[in-house]
Amino acid sequence: MERKILLTDCPDSTGLIAQITNICYKHQLNIINNREYVDHASGQFYMRTELEGIFNDHTLMLDLDRVLPNGSHRQLVGAERKRIVVLVTKEAHCLGDLLIKTFDGSLNVEIAAVVGNYPDLGELTEKFGIPYVTVSHENMSRDEHELAIAEVVDGFEPDYLVLAKFMRILTPAFVSRYASRIINIHHSFLPAFIGANPYRQAFERGVKIIGATAHFVTDDLDEGPIIHQQVIPVDHNFSATDMARAGRDVEKTVLSKALNLVLEDRVFVYGNRTVIL
Repeated sequence: MERKILLTDCPDSTGLIAQITNICYKHQLNIINNREYVDHASGQFYMRTELEGIFNDHTLMLDLDRVLPNGSHRQLVGAERKRIVVLVTKEAHCLGDLLIKTFDGSLNVEIAAVVGNYPDLGELTEKFGIPYVTVSHENMSRDEHELAIAEVVDGFEPDYLVLAKFMRILTPAFVSRYASRIINIHHSFLPAFIGANPYRQAFERGVKIIGATAHFVTDDLDEGPIIHQQVIPVDHNFSATDMARAGRDVEKTVLSKALNLVLEDRVFVYGNRTVIL
């Protein structure tokens, strides 16, 4: 018996749930879990169905195509563990959290490699038996550096890239190379305080909450589809340094939560928004 996940998004119409589940029944597939959502503003239907049984993928997809409306997207994904490559600079907290949660099984993922533009986090990474590759940006143009990173990344054949405090702005060429496959953690509750030094910006505005945002990377800096966010309260007693220290705990929690949602195929992206099922 296999387990797979059927992901469906299409224009909403009457009877979609019944039509999809009847096809699953026809193929003698057991529904383990099912969640659906209709965005009434756009008229779009989303459904995530966990299935168990003996699969004939080609025939199942053909049967679904016969009942789904025009403009539908459907995908059948396996339950096998996915691979990621993590990109870092010098900050260890997000990477360390991913390494520990992968080690203890809290994250069902294979970290194929960690790539950094400095060697600082190599010792930490290699303690977990994971290769660390330094691709220095010094004496290289941005395009040359990204091409060198891409050559390393492609050798590991990851499903996703995770920017765990990778403090480099990516070019459109690099983003398009891994379209919808780059996950970033931003040290702010977006869309507030975009760019560098968000905690200094927050301190100067006298904010009462700080937070972090995990999102897919697009060509627009820190404006890609949001996967997960979280905030904590602060007050006038917090300096910018205090905010940054507290924010690091939020950042690593938000990144691992967002990554887990993506790894479990719970995230539908449409336009610049997401639906989480």
